[in-house]
Amino acid sequence: MNEQLIQIATRLKGLRDALDFTSAEMADKCGIEESEYLNYESGNVDIPVSILHRISQNCGVDLSVLMFGDEPHMSSYFLTRKGQGAAVERTQAYKYQSLGAGFRNRKADPFIVTVEPKEDDAPIYENSHAGQEFNIILEGRMMLKIAGKEIILNEGDSIYFDALRPHGMKALDGKPVKFLAIIM
Repeated sequence: MNEQLIQIATRLKGLRDALDFTSAEMADKCGIEESEYLNYESGNVDIPVSILHRISQNCGVDLSVLMFGDEPHMSSYFLTRKGQGAAVERTQAYKYQSLGAGFRNRKADPFIVTVEPKEDDAPIYENSHAGQEFNIILEGRMMLKIAGKEIILNEGDSIYFDALRPHGMKALDGKPVKFLAIIM
């Protein structure tokens, strides 16, 4: 099991306990079935960032607390040097590097996301979350699927979309893709 995933699951359970919610109440806040929520809390199943984002918004905690265990402290500015953002590698397929984790009361969550290539016939996991999302491809190519439509994005291409629409991505050409994702 991935140690970072276990830590996130532990923080998730701790938040639920601190708020005195049942697992059913927390699942309802996430908009998912209780059994799915309990799988996330167990640390045995990858937790989509969209679910963590939804929990952070609905429970009044910063996403950084759930993902990294750190409370943001900066209110004037927060500087992230190249390659130095708080990182979480929840699965071998996705790596998230937060670019704003230390800024308090953020209106958006910027990440550098790296997606490793999968087999061509591997299914694309789709998720949705409240708000909007902006992606710009920094390296590589990817296929972004939004509400059933497949869009090919090349280096330098960007897209802004309604994040309530089911969406998922896949690295192309057998190479990793790296992109800036801003969740608002």
